[in-house]
Amino acid sequence: MSRLGTLGARLYRGEVGYDFVGKRKIWYGISILITITAIVGLAVRGLNLGIEFSGGAVFETPKTSVSASDARHVAESAAGGHTAVVQELGRGGLRIQISELGTKEALPVQEKLAKELDVKTSEIETQLVGPSWGEEIAGKAWQGLAIFMVLVVIYLAIAFEWRMALAALIALIHDLTITVGVYALVGFEVTPGTVIGLLTILGYSLYDTVVVFDGLKEASKDLTKQTRFTYGEVANRSLNSTLVRSINTTVVALLPVGALLFIGGGALGAGMLNDISLALFVGLAAGAYSSIFIATPLVADLKERDPQMKALAKRVRAKRASTAAKSGSESEVEQKPQDATPPPAEEGDSPTPAAAGAGQRRQPASRSRGRGRPSGKRR
Repeated sequence: MSRLGTLGARLYRGEVGYDFVGKRKIWYGISILITITAIVGLAVRGLNLGIEFSGGAVFETPKTSVSASDARHVAESAAGGHTAVVQELGRGGLRIQISELGTKEALPVQEKLAKELDVKTSEIETQLVGPSWGEEIAGKAWQGLAIFMVLVVIYLAIAFEWRMALAALIALIHDLTITVGVYALVGFEVTPGTVIGLLTILGYSLYDTVVVFDGLKEASKDLTKQTRFTYGEVANRSLNSTLVRSINTTVVALLPVGALLFIGGGALGAGMLNDISLALFVGLAAGAYSSIFIATPLVADLKERDPQMKALAKRVRAKRASTAAKSGSESEVEQKPQDATPPPAEEGDSPTPAAAGAGQRRQPASRSRGRGRPSGKRR
């Protein structure tokens, strides 16, 4: 068995472990710092919405020798300062996307692009997206996200309990905020593919969290009938038992997504893949983090405020203190030196059997001289 497999088996049996729950304040602080950074980036820079949400025009040109950077300058100059996003297509053409461009402005831009790129105007395909359609798509996306969140909370509240449902909801919002904040900081375009990626990573994060919660539910059954472990300790043991599985699942999921983002979108220039691959990459990493460092510690934090769990923790501490005191007394008795010779007997005391045996042998009981004869005078 590999070292990682051996470690996983030892973690599952509880032979080794890391105190994730006990150090939860550290994880809370890290998450708050990351979340604040994401919110500041979102407030300062905002999201770079694609034309599907903001409206605009998309121009696809035939094969041309003009570079993507030169085409971007031409498109922005023709569009009167509107930001243009240019992507190279596989057949050698260009895809030029200009947000917030109306129908009246689209035709002059198309003609100027044809002139600068040395192609015919009819060879440039133009697609217009109205702002009302984009607003409708954005509204549907937020509506679907809200319905998803509500269904998640209802399911977890029924399958587990409300504390786990609340912790899972906080973890999902945590993952969503970080992913959206990264989009704002990086400046990647937000498209329907981004929304699909967000919903995908939320489902993954939920799956990872439910696995841990299921083990915790089984381990905490009839917990108040014992005095060995508190709820936080049982939660930490359950988390450690699924730790290696969570790491393996996350690494295996991140490898193809990372190849899609860094190799496909970066090295090969397939920029159209960035919108969904970035959401998947950041969301998968954030989901794995939240299921380990946020969701389970939050459940333990909420559960340990319950009166029954407070009473259990008190009994566990009392038993451990009693056991420690008892083991300390036994240790003192074992370490006390023993005298090899017994203390001298006081005057008038009868000797002990050991002393008597050392000085003289015990004499047998006296028998009558005439064995078998009755006592008394013979007639």
